[in-house]
Amino acid sequence: MPMPLVFEDSHLVVLNKPAGVLSVPGRGPDKQDCVLSRLQQSHPSARVVHRLDMATSGLMVFALHTDSQRRLSMLFAAREVHKTYTAWVHGALPLTDAWQTIDQPLIADWPNRPLQKTDPQGKPSVTLWRCIGRHQTHAASMLALQPLTGRSHQLRVHLQSIGHPIIGDALYAASTEGTHRLMLHASELGFTHPHTQQTLHWHSPPDWHF
Repeated sequence: MPMPLVFEDSHLVVLNKPAGVLSVPGRGPDKQDCVLSRLQQSHPSARVVHRLDMATSGLMVFALHTDSQRRLSMLFAAREVHKTYTAWVHGALPLTDAWQTIDQPLIADWPNRPLQKTDPQGKPSVTLWRCIGRHQTHAASMLALQPLTGRSHQLRVHLQSIGHPIIGDALYAASTEGTHRLMLHASELGFTHPHTQQTLHWHSPPDWHF
């Protein structure tokens, strides 16, 4: 199935990843269908720059040649890419305009791979969050999230660590009852174009129903 593109030029493409699809191929013949392979059907030179968890939907950028991949990767490494996620979490939180900080190092939970966990010996991991909505009938809150680091499962583990796991999280929430998917969406992406120096920003509202 072709990937619907949000932006395209001769250097890069931005698209909306659907939930339930791998970002890149996994191990084994049954894990070859992914966003990258679908994109390469129309853009054979597409190269990966970053990843989203299989269960997460939303905005991704791919490079279209080696130099663009190198430059985009440098932007991510320098934390010069603006990323905002939207999530529904368990629990009623107060609405606020002020960003809160979760500063909890993360490490692989080796006996329970691929799970991650907070650990003082882990890699530094920082997430900003604020509550932007409350559900009318359920004890659930909509959060805006900004990861300042890019650890595996960072948003999911950080929210679990403060007692508000993401709804539908089969790995870190006690139950997935009431939803068919992880309620986490990469809703904003922005950076300075590595070749044209144009300021780029995209917004993709989640299409979930909860």
